[in-house]
Amino acid sequence: MRTAQTVRTVGFDALTAQELEAWHLLRAANPLLDSPYFHPGFAAAVHASGREVRVAVGRDRAGEVCALLPHHRERSLIRPAGWPAADFQGPVLAAGSSFPPLALLADGVRGFAFDHLLESCADFEPWVESRRPSPFLDVSGGLEGYLGRVSRSGKDNMGQARRRAAKAERAHGAVRFVADAADPEILRRVVELKRAQYAATGARDYFAEPDRHDLMTRLLHTRDSSFGGVLSTLHAGPHLVAAHFGIRSENVLHWWFPVYDPAFAGLAPGWMLLRELVCAAPALGISRIDLGRGDDEYKRRAKTGETQVCQGIVTRSSARQTLRRARDSMVTAAKSSALGPGLRHIARKLRTFPR
Repeated sequence: MRTAQTVRTVGFDALTAQELEAWHLLRAANPLLDSPYFHPGFAAAVHASGREVRVAVGRDRAGEVCALLPHHRERSLIRPAGWPAADFQGPVLAAGSSFPPLALLADGVRGFAFDHLLESCADFEPWVESRRPSPFLDVSGGLEGYLGRVSRSGKDNMGQARRRAAKAERAHGAVRFVADAADPEILRRVVELKRAQYAATGARDYFAEPDRHDLMTRLLHTRDSSFGGVLSTLHAGPHLVAAHFGIRSENVLHWWFPVYDPAFAGLAPGWMLLRELVCAAPALGISRIDLGRGDDEYKRRAKTGETQVCQGIVTRSSARQTLRRARDSMVTAAKSSALGPGLRHIARKLRTFPR
């Protein structure tokens, strides 16, 4: 087992060519790290958009790079690079390797907070507070292969999506799907629709920070064969019915920002768009679509499997861990309460407290 004996933290721009090469090699050697969030291209885009990314670089006894963990620093707290929209987190390291989490607590850092940590490094286990499922779609073989694996509910929804597409075509004009649009105007429309959705549901507006707009644009224009943004659109006649902006690495597409025009809500356009993506998967070279953590009904119906992601904080302070567990218990109670929207609104507020 390779173990990081020393950990050095540097800015992303200060990584050497050898360290970047090690990042690619370590990731390629560990199948658990095939999500685009672990590709250095994601950290590079976040860093270039204006949010400084620092990288903890672990080296073994021989001085070879054996682990890298990109992150942001907020005063005495560090978080995974891309937070709060990084749906998979953790160190990039070879399978079975060891990384010392407490080594992150240096130079005034008092905690490393994570909320989508992949179970790829057992060293973080003492600081894991909870686990939640992150669903995915195995789309090997396209629609036919997917339908052979999904639940009855998923099959039914895909069938309904096909019939609704035909209905949309009769009412509004030809239905057109573009798997990879690369259109900045449509991306702007995606952001507008997503912000309207946040406002309508009371969710925190991810795009309130201007650097997030820049990040989306950079990802859209990243056309590397191993990593980049993917903008998919569904039109009915002249109308943009639904769209999705995600990121892709090799054969994995991450379902990130799906939107639809509320005027077409009765057609369940999200399912229509997802069905088109599943159909297009073989031509795109996609074999898995990660939906990200969440208990949305459509994710439960559409999934063919799930992985577990962890929440917690690496800290030496037992008091801080106790406070977080108390807060998370309040959030869970609020979300499941029969008192409904009022308490769920409180839950959202509590989630914004510093972790």
